[in-house]
Amino acid sequence: MIRVLLVDDQQLVRAGLRMLCGTTEDLEVVGEADNGHQATQLVEQTLPDVVLMDLRMPGVDGITATSRILAARPSTRILVLTTFDDDEHLYPALAAGAHGFLAKDAAPEEVLDAVRRVAAGDSPFSREVLNRLVRTAVSARETDRDRQVPRLTELTDRERDVLGLVGDGLSNGEIAQRLHIGVTTVKTHVASLMSKTGSTNRVRLAVLAARAELTRDRTSG
Repeated sequence: MIRVLLVDDQQLVRAGLRMLCGTTEDLEVVGEADNGHQATQLVEQTLPDVVLMDLRMPGVDGITATSRILAARPSTRILVLTTFDDDEHLYPALAAGAHGFLAKDAAPEEVLDAVRRVAAGDSPFSREVLNRLVRTAVSARETDRDRQVPRLTELTDRERDVLGLVGDGLSNGEIAQRLHIGVTTVKTHVASLMSKTGSTNRVRLAVLAARAELTRDRTSG
């Protein structure tokens, strides 16, 4: 059973998420919070596996709450729920340790899948949110392009294929289908890519893919 804590200042959003989680047999909502301060307290009391975290809330926001929760309980997994106008908060939330990002208008099955994936140690990102993170990073030149791109010479052809698809926002399962290989093999390639490029998460890989012009939309800074 995956224990879930809902954190959002809108009661209607929390009610919808609670109802959605209630349709499954493997998710249990163990608490709700309408601000970051309450969320940090409830994490200690309810010990959730996954926190569904809103970013913009009165008082203590989601970024600060994420940092505090992970400092106290590093094993907790944080899945951020974001809206179209949250772009300036996305990278700070990632830096605070958030494990995945999901658009609030995502389909119900996508929300449930993301909760399960983040609980299992994966880092799910809505394709739309990943693209927004990449555009923000590329335009800000958050990573030194000249220092990062030459590292691609160490990659195999298959790793370059996987990197480009990561940059396009595809999940491991989608990459496996596209390349006709197993999901475990994709995970191995992604781990190798992180090691070879010094990338700490999937977003960093996507930024690198965009700067190396390996993505289909050829995002560049």
